[in-house]
Amino acid sequence: MAPNAAGASLGTLMEREAAEAGAAVSRMQAANRDAIAQVAARLRASPPAVVVTCARGSSDHAATYAKYLIETLTGVPTASAALSVASLYDAPATPGNRLCLAISQSGKSPDLLATVEHQRKAGAFVVAMVNAEDAPLAALADVVIPLKAGPERSVAATKSYICSLAAIAALVAAWAEDATLADAVAGLPAQLERAFELDWSPAVTALTGASSLFVLGRGYGYGIAQEAALKFKETCALHAESFSAAEVRHGPMAIVDEAFHVLAFASSDRAGTSVRETVAEFRSRGAEVLLADPAAPEAGLPAIAAHPAIEPILIVQSFYKMANALALARGCDPDSPPHLNKVTETL
Repeated sequence: MAPNAAGASLGTLMEREAAEAGAAVSRMQAANRDAIAQVAARLRASPPAVVVTCARGSSDHAATYAKYLIETLTGVPTASAALSVASLYDAPATPGNRLCLAISQSGKSPDLLATVEHQRKAGAFVVAMVNAEDAPLAALADVVIPLKAGPERSVAATKSYICSLAAIAALVAAWAEDATLADAVAGLPAQLERAFELDWSPAVTALTGASSLFVLGRGYGYGIAQEAALKFKETCALHAESFSAAEVRHGPMAIVDEAFHVLAFASSDRAGTSVRETVAEFRSRGAEVLLADPAAPEAGLPAIAAHPAIEPILIVQSFYKMANALALARGCDPDSPPHLNKVTETL
């Protein structure tokens, strides 16, 4: 098989599916223009007091991205529901005007469904972003925004996660009537194609022998740091923890010293400044830091400058290609990690 830019073969499902993200986002955008416009109009006409997100795994990392985007562009408090409150404790939700944003690839985990049902009974307006359009989750929603990622056979979610991020960005841009962000979202498919071709092979070299690392982000990039840490564990058998570049200073940074590995995602907004400051401190201690920074792509791993809310989506696309190569370099099968299934159903 032919090598890719990061030096890995092109044979895994994970890499092939991640490579399809641009086309998948284009399908998602075309299929949902009317639905997104209608949801946005309703949210402006009847602004929710809060937004409750319901998700697990990679989808919950997309929900973290949604939290930052919704709160910064609309001011509406947004929090992720603890799904066991409904599924294990059967605790009712307080009635009120809220948006319940459910995000899922399969749309059938029992704890997710129980939580959405509780929110629906409490009067929430339920919007489901789901890849499996015939899933039980779709039947509980007032509006379904199909992710249109297509079949995803690798255990590692890639294109479905990116479609979730793109759908969130499109919805919030429409809700906030932010034309600049809407234009940036429209350009995502082509930008994703570019991002997938960036050479992150230095990260493969640096992390092939690693045993643990931190992944840092802040603001719009924090949910992407969470996703990257999961993918390191899931596909590369590499322990990783994600932190906000601010939160890491409140204790965890005590273990960062010489030769400690850190992967950091910066951005071109104020959150990126915070990431760069933390990176500088860690480097001063001798830590081995890999930085993806759209504001200074020559400083480390290449990254594409774009709207600050779009940059993390492009960074995670570059990351996925690298993670696939790293998994192979470490002797792992990124498509079939041990002990994991594509669809995880929890109570």
